Amino acid sequence: MEPSTTSASPAQDTAMDCILQEITAVGRRLGGMDFTICTLAAETKAICLDIAGFEPRVMGLEQRVTLMEDHLNTVPDRDQELLNLHIKLIDLEDRSHRDKVHFFGFP
Repeated sequence: MEPSTTSASPAQDTAMDCILQEITAVGRRLGGMDFTICTLAAETKAICLDIAGFEPRVMGLEQRVTLMEDHLNTVPDRDQELLNLHIKLIDLEDRSHRDKVHFFGFP
């Protein structure tokens, strides 16, 4: 059975939303950047995980959320890592809209 890459339970969505909100809050506080979290689609949630090095075809969203949480809990400077993820997320969003390229690793 192949892992799911596009669907998530409400609990998984909530966990990912919390991470994305934390990334946004840190980006605003440390980087002076503004980013509207409510515009993020399900695919963008996958991008958030991908930029931390998790390939969407390899595992489902639940596993990626767990890995992202583990990753954020083990880095020496959580705020700095969240800021780094925030910058990458904005960059990928900008490129995907500008170039109309699908960055999410799905067929």
